[in-house]
Amino acid sequence: MWGSIDGLWAWLEANRPAGDDAQSLLMRMLKLSEEVGEVAQAVIGATGRNPRKGVTHTWEDVESELCDVVITALVALRTLTPDTREVFTRHLARVTERSRPGGRTPPAPGPAGAGSWPGSPGRAGSGTAGG
Repeated sequence: MWGSIDGLWAWLEANRPAGDDAQSLLMRMLKLSEEVGEVAQAVIGATGRNPRKGVTHTWEDVESELCDVVITALVALRTLTPDTREVFTRHLARVTERSRPGGRTPPAPGPAGAGSWPGSPGRAGSGTAGG
């Protein structure tokens, strides 16, 4: 994964206009907002919440858009530091630790079908890591 992030970053760097350091950084950060908006659009489409359009997306579309957010965020992080893997791993460890009451292992997911959304822990047949 990290080699792919470095490769995407290198490709973007090789194709940016000369002398465009500040603008490239800004654009990579803004690209993240665009990708998050695409997640929202896919969720609205998967739930059929736009009465004019109805169901226009699947939950697999939402998964794909979420992956785009993660990739875009990691490339943006790589733009800030060449130590992307170390920075991310260190931060993930801090978030994980502070999310555990007393540093304990999180409880196991509830019974099958307990979640109300695709991918919810315990949701049967979600096909995602969460279920």
